[in-house]
Amino acid sequence: MTKQTRITYLFDPLCGWCYGASATLETLIREPDLGVELAPTGLFAGTGARPMDAGFADYAWSNDQRIARLTGLPFSDAYRHKVLADRTRLFDSGPATLAVIAVAITAPERVFEALKAIQHARYVEGRDITDVTVLAQVLRSLDMPEIADRLETPDEAVMAAYRSRVETARGEMRRLGAEGVPAIIVGAGDRRRLVRASALFGSMDMLVAELKAA
Repeated sequence: MTKQTRITYLFDPLCGWCYGASATLETLIREPDLGVELAPTGLFAGTGARPMDAGFADYAWSNDQRIARLTGLPFSDAYRHKVLADRTRLFDSGPATLAVIAVAITAPERVFEALKAIQHARYVEGRDITDVTVLAQVLRSLDMPEIADRLETPDEAVMAAYRSRVETARGEMRRLGAEGVPAIIVGAGDRRRLVRASALFGSMDMLVAELKAA
């Protein structure tokens, strides 16, 4: 059996560039020689959360248009007018990060599916994924009712996993000098190294070859 190359994908559910990298990530996950672990950083949770004021909304929309031009992925008018224009809620990835981790510890083989649905809910459907109720609805639409219940009333195991996984991911960012997300770490143990983020938006063949050669 061929040994898989370990890939750690650092991301945040509210990161537009992470949404932009979703097609690349899906391809990497399907590569039999690569073992991909999704590592949510909670970069925009807790102290990383901030108000969704007009200036930040304009900055986000401008950035999103760059991502759309580069990747072809949609950022809908519903997202612009319902999410970016909402001044009542924080730009806070804590709830969505918790949702992803609840899936990871319950049905790990479905983490990417859940993340993709959560991103689609925000950027295409214009739904508020900072709201636990909305996130639970997304999980139920994927036939994950038990995980949705667990998200709405998180037990200590879910919260402990959240704290541990976010802390580990942030520690990896610090150790390897990742300045933001998305980011890819290739290798294990002392042989881990950071792959430039731009590689996620370039040639897929070159990226796969680089990762397999690591």
